[in-house]
Amino acid sequence: MNVQAKMNIQAELPSDVEGLAHQIDPLSRRGFFLAASAAAAAGYTLAAGPVRADAIQTDTNGLTVGDAKVKVADGEMPVYFARPANATNPPVILVAMEIFGLHEYIKDVTRRLAKLGAFAIAPDYYFRKGEDLTKITEMPKLMPIVNSKPDAELLSDLDATAAWAKSQGGDTNRLGIIGFCRGGRTVWEYSAHNKDLKAGVAFYGTVVDPDAQKSIWPKSATALAPEMKAPVLGLYGEADQGIPVAQVEAMKAALQAAGKTAEFKIYPGAPHGFHADYRASYRKEAAEDGWSQMQAWFKKYKVLG
Repeated sequence: MNVQAKMNIQAELPSDVEGLAHQIDPLSRRGFFLAASAAAAAGYTLAAGPVRADAIQTDTNGLTVGDAKVKVADGEMPVYFARPANATNPPVILVAMEIFGLHEYIKDVTRRLAKLGAFAIAPDYYFRKGEDLTKITEMPKLMPIVNSKPDAELLSDLDATAAWAKSQGGDTNRLGIIGFCRGGRTVWEYSAHNKDLKAGVAFYGTVVDPDAQKSIWPKSATALAPEMKAPVLGLYGEADQGIPVAQVEAMKAALQAAGKTAEFKIYPGAPHGFHADYRASYRKEAAEDGWSQMQAWFKKYKVLG
């Protein structure tokens, strides 16, 4: 692929993906666009690149975990869930994944939340395309799939996931949502959608959308600021080259102007994907602090006990 072709592809990347692309040598064909076999062997997305040897692995001791199907308007959506084995009526936390599919990192985050006492569910809401996103090796193939997901369908899928959790004994009176990268954007969108949501935590979720997405993504997170129905904690990296600090500050100002409850923390020197412990973007100190901030936020708003 020549340099101009690469520049054209990167120019079309939404900001959440652009932040990842900048972490790789822009001329490296074997960086962002070709992934390591180690990723596949470990159950991680190929598109995200080589897996760090010390990626966090959370055991299932004391948990009930598994795969399930959730009824949605046009079929059955796969989900991965984890919950405390003996808990009755646990709080429900939806886990909104990155663009790379329902891979091992997202499943591990789901188990980590279950260890905190939550019934955590990660829905595979790109399932309608019939592709295993964790096996796609090139961004030009991946992006049209994830960018074709309409917000209306996404929000409906999340509502269906919450309803399923309630049918399985989860306490949706204590409903939260957490998301990473594109899933961070999902947190903002869902927080403006569901009046019953208690709190959300967005890890580096984009707050400004590309104009080309307007027909199926009607409003960006910033545009939705006056409509927020739940308090949201936004965790961002100062060195995120896809989501400038100025955009985060503008989102903060929009929320304040609308009288909405939100807090932000920007980690000095941290890139996009700083919580993704399987990628080179991982920053241990920021990731661990962000996880602690998330717990405190969910406890403050009565999602976690």
